[in-house]
Amino acid sequence: MEPPIEIDFSDVDGWTVVEIRGEVDVYTVPSIKQHMIERLADGLRRFVIDLRGVSFIDSMGLGVLVGALKRVQSVRGELKLVITDPHTKQLFALTGLRHVFPIYDSVYQARRTS
Repeated sequence: MEPPIEIDFSDVDGWTVVEIRGEVDVYTVPSIKQHMIERLADGLRRFVIDLRGVSFIDSMGLGVLVGALKRVQSVRGELKLVITDPHTKQLFALTGLRHVFPIYDSVYQARRTS
């Protein structure tokens, strides 16, 4: 049985805010990937992925975020992350991904910063 994950999205001032709650791992990556593919197919191009509700993220989870970033960049879009958990921030620092993704402390800050 797959661990539960919740993925919600909303439009806020021209940005698609994707809120993920639960564990981002090998079991939930397919749901996240499919969600992002569907939003891009809908023509959306500016994303803020809110990871404040994520309790765990593994290498597969990092991989799906990198894949999402590549897909968004391939259509000249933007993708930003919201991360407040110190352990998750440390993971992005240790892997060097903090230099790949724009990371913010709030959805408001991510939307307002170019």
